[in-house]
Amino acid sequence: MSNSSQPTAEGTDRRTGAAAEGGTDEGRSASATPGTRSADRDTVLELDGLGKSYGTETVVEGLSLSVREGEILTLLGPSGCGKTTTLRLIAGLERPDGGNVRINGVSMSGESFVPPEDRGVGVVFQEFALFPHLTARENVAFGLKDRPDDEVETRVDDLLELVDLAGQGDSYPDQLSGGQQQRIALARSLAPEPDILLLDEPFSNLDVDLRVEMREEVRDIIKRTGVTAVSVTHDQEEALSISDRVAVMTDGRIEQVGDPETVFQHPESRFVAAFLGYASFVPGYVSGDVVETDLGTVPRERIHGLAAEYDHTRIDLLVRPDDVSARPVADAADGCGRVVARRYLGPTFLYEVELDTGESIQCMHNHDEDVPTSGPVDLTLDADHELAWFPREQRPGDDSRYGT
Repeated sequence: MSNSSQPTAEGTDRRTGAAAEGGTDEGRSASATPGTRSADRDTVLELDGLGKSYGTETVVEGLSLSVREGEILTLLGPSGCGKTTTLRLIAGLERPDGGNVRINGVSMSGESFVPPEDRGVGVVFQEFALFPHLTARENVAFGLKDRPDDEVETRVDDLLELVDLAGQGDSYPDQLSGGQQQRIALARSLAPEPDILLLDEPFSNLDVDLRVEMREEVRDIIKRTGVTAVSVTHDQEEALSISDRVAVMTDGRIEQVGDPETVFQHPESRFVAAFLGYASFVPGYVSGDVVETDLGTVPRERIHGLAAEYDHTRIDLLVRPDDVSARPVADAADGCGRVVARRYLGPTFLYEVELDTGESIQCMHNHDEDVPTSGPVDLTLDADHELAWFPREQRPGDDSRYGT
């Protein structure tokens, strides 16, 4: 069941199980015959039912996905979810146990396995993997050995200028900063003009400030070249900021694919909701035109995709910390809960409030606002956007409070 009418990666509405109108890119790619060209000329990469196991451990299972020309798609998920293995299957560094990888409609891993060097794929590794004994210019030129010297020189000059390192061509990697090394690694991967650029945790080796700066620079460079890119990360903020679409993964499968705002605002599972940031679930009861909650009534029109069949049922509303505000009260009888924890985040504080009913709700306030560090408070739900929701029976565990 789902809070959203968005089609899933399998091309169905999770609430009804019916095929979504028109399906999705993922649904279309799964229907294609392995080894044939795709009818969609804008699709550069198709993953069709990919599976990969190591011994008895299944790492990727039945994964289908498509990536369009010029798009930046990020595989996002926790460690061990299969995202890096998926990237290696695309690159040809691993052989799938089942399914197919197609690039520009041509099968890479069916009956005839295509090696990495013949796939038209560039890879930017997590540790950059620059050759320490080669200059920046020589590193960029490394994949152009089969081209005439004058063509190589022109191509390298253009790429060094593209990554804003035209004056560093003669520098060795140990003479470059982390951000400069990353840009050289990116230029080297772009040099052979790949059909697809793969980025494996490309910012994890950088400090926090440089990481934010570099992801904007890398996105700009990728967009200026027009190359199709697939990135892998466990960093939610990075994925949401750099990507045209995000594919959230868990246990070797895709939970949801969509543009960053849709995936964040309208997650199709509790896992996606919680993984993409602080998430609280407010119990509610659907009663006519409103949903009754401990934080007050919410107009039904502000609940995203709340279908008629959920009238007179119990649901959970997804709220983020910035959707809720706390107000101190003198008497516990005037409030709805108590502050039980506070976390300093710099410009803001994150508060955890335990409701009288036992639920835990998080809210966020500026550091200079008058919110108690403990004691009774009243909470107000002041979101100015549609709220996502989930049926109560989807709550994990056997707590009787989760029943209807």
